[in-house]
Amino acid sequence: MAKKTPEPLNPTEEALWRSFTYLMMHLPRSLEHDLLSHATLTVSEYVVLVHLSESPENVMRIGDLADVCNLSPSRISRLIDAMETEGKVVKKQCPVDGRSVLVALRPKGLEALKLAYPIQLENVRKKVFNHLSAQEVTTLAHSLNRLRAVLENSQQKTTESQS
Repeated sequence: MAKKTPEPLNPTEEALWRSFTYLMMHLPRSLEHDLLSHATLTVSEYVVLVHLSESPENVMRIGDLADVCNLSPSRISRLIDAMETEGKVVKKQCPVDGRSVLVALRPKGLEALKLAYPIQLENVRKKVFNHLSAQEVTTLAHSLNRLRAVLENSQQKTTESQS
């Protein structure tokens, strides 16, 4: 039996989808440009530093860090190696599981994050929140959180089926 062609997007859905894809592609580039220009950090480095700073004892397993940063194992390894060379993080073996690598935030990484945070905050406000009403933020947050949950559930099922 032939697979049924999905119903085309209506004009409103098409406009939303095009705006959404534009934002997915261009907003990270724009934020990265500003971070690199003013704090010499990439968005990926910034996200790594944020997650490490929020984790207990500023330490995470490298695999968990890759997951929360949405980076491949090879990409997170290269990124952490570069950040370690710069003195922002340090890698160490996990004392409980010798196969796991832990990544710890170093003082230089925390300093870089403290420099970058106000720049990132200002740019996110300038490029997103200053253009939305409080009600639009609430509605958008609710909608995007629902979509995120669907995607996370779908990824979890994919991971479980691969195990």
